[in-house]
Amino acid sequence: MSEKNIVESIRRYLKSVKDLFFWKEHGGIYGTSGIPDIICCYKGRFIAFEVKQPGKKPTILQQQVIKDIIRCGGYALKVDSVAQVKEVVEAFKNEI
Repeated sequence: MSEKNIVESIRRYLKSVKDLFFWKEHGGIYGTSGIPDIICCYKGRFIAFEVKQPGKKPTILQQQVIKDIIRCGGYALKVDSVAQVKEVVEAFKNEI
């Protein structure tokens, strides 16, 4: 499955989650390099998903941005399936 298809599957799922706000970050000259693909706010938590195909790794810059988000109290990780995103959302669903 292509990264684009994985992102679309994740977006469809996130649209179904009540009280979850998200957007797809688009790269380009007006964006910030290394920002994860999908940014969410759920139950007051900042969650960022860097989407990759299975077996692919984030770039060094993407890895650093993920570390920076975590250092600042957010939650960020690399995912390669909608199932991984569901696990994260379910974990936060019962947190607060």
